Amino acid sequence: MSTLLLVLAGPMQSWGGPTSTGRRDTLPMPTKSAVVGLLGAAQGLARTDTEGLARLADLRFGVRTDQPGILMRDFHTAPGRNRTRTVSDRYYLADAVFTAAVESDREHISGIARALRNPVYAPCLGRRSCVPSRPVLLDVRHDLTLEEALEAAPWQAAPWYQHRHGRPDTLPVHTDTRPGQHPTHHGDDHPVDFHHHRHRARPVTATAVPLPREPDLPTHDPFAVFLDDLPGTTG
Repeated sequence: MSTLLLVLAGPMQSWGGPTSTGRRDTLPMPTKSAVVGLLGAAQGLARTDTEGLARLADLRFGVRTDQPGILMRDFHTAPGRNRTRTVSDRYYLADAVFTAAVESDREHISGIARALRNPVYAPCLGRRSCVPSRPVLLDVRHDLTLEEALEAAPWQAAPWYQHRHGRPDTLPVHTDTRPGQHPTHHGDDHPVDFHHHRHRARPVTATAVPLPREPDLPTHDPFAVFLDDLPGTTG
């Protein structure tokens, strides 16, 4: 199996969630449906292409929360009927960073990576107005499973966040439950039909992974260059 890693970072993100009249929520992390939609857009997949959607939806999916962000509310108005205004509250995640991963065979993953390098439609973070602040393709690992890749990927939090909050011991991860594994909960975000906005539940397993150990930096001695030139000295 091969794994493709994505970094989902931007000033604003919005990931589905319950909706009601005048209110559009966001979940605290990317949904499988939204990430599959991002990959499908990169490939130029039509909303009515149920076969292509099914192939992407069959990818094993996982997401690691590197920087949770903060919840923000946008008081939104739009023209309504009879000179009225439609009022709604729209919620977003601000300054969030996630490492997402999908797992499949080598050929499928390689094809998705090629599409992300030259996408048909630009990627977005849940809504078209939420543009990523970095290239979304992080890495392709043909030697690691989804769980191994999420554990090995470097911490993607912004430098200011790392400086302010310090380095945690672990990061939360949510993945599609493997056969024989016990799910911790179910998410209603497995896409079935984008054209009619139909989804089904998927079993999810919540865990935590340790951060990869940062490489030791060599100790810098600014006088070493002078000592090397002195007779009778050793390094």
